Amino acid sequence: MITRNRIKQFAAGVTVLLCACTFSLHGVPEVGSDAEFDRKTDWTFTPDAALPNVLILGDSISIGYTRQVRELLQGKANVYRPMSDDGTHPRNCFGTDVGLKICQPMLQAHQWDVIHFNWGLHDLKHVKQAHTNQKSNDPKDPQQSTPQEYDQNLREIVRELRKSDARLIFATTTPVVPGTLNPLRTPEAPVEYNAIAVKIMAENQIRVNDLHAYCLPNLAEWQKPMNVHFKPKGSQAIAERVAAVISEELANKGRSL
Repeated sequence: MITRNRIKQFAAGVTVLLCACTFSLHGVPEVGSDAEFDRKTDWTFTPDAALPNVLILGDSISIGYTRQVRELLQGKANVYRPMSDDGTHPRNCFGTDVGLKICQPMLQAHQWDVIHFNWGLHDLKHVKQAHTNQKSNDPKDPQQSTPQEYDQNLREIVRELRKSDARLIFATTTPVVPGTLNPLRTPEAPVEYNAIAVKIMAENQIRVNDLHAYCLPNLAEWQKPMNVHFKPKGSQAIAERVAAVISEELANKGRSL
């Protein structure tokens, strides 16, 4: 639940990070996720038909922790995510405006026991033209999806996910540090978009894995400077949290680990 104390905690964390940051706001643009563009890592695995199936949906942040979650749940669950057509590298689910189209084939690929999902970081980023992926650093340019559009799109995604028999888990969007550019994202935007998402999840009785709150106290250690992506230590820490929550929901479904 997004509370006044949570917002105060976020503001305090942002202040500390801003004071500690020695970079110019325009000096170091954001770069992409290491895991997303890594073409050397082998993503293939052999599923065990006797184990429950878990699906992870999300952007490059989730790409950064999917393989670690798979390792943590080895022998306990088959962990999947959307992949390229040849199966060699992971697919980014981007924003809510295209996310459902990207993940639709995966929803039909297996009988899912748990689906852990997130959309938000792409929706809240600034772009040259709405509903495009044309990065912008200009605060006057629109966000990819407005808060109202994010609400509508996410509700549609939830309706589709609920058609499965899976236990659903929504992960809140992780924090944005000051000065994050290429594209511009503001520290306040995840708080606003997460509040919308949490309301939708409450209405649909869907569990929330609050990664925003989980990561916030550790950003200086876990997250890259002026970047939404995480260092290996941060991705591993998030993976441990995600694996633990998935394990709890598998047990709740009656598939005790």
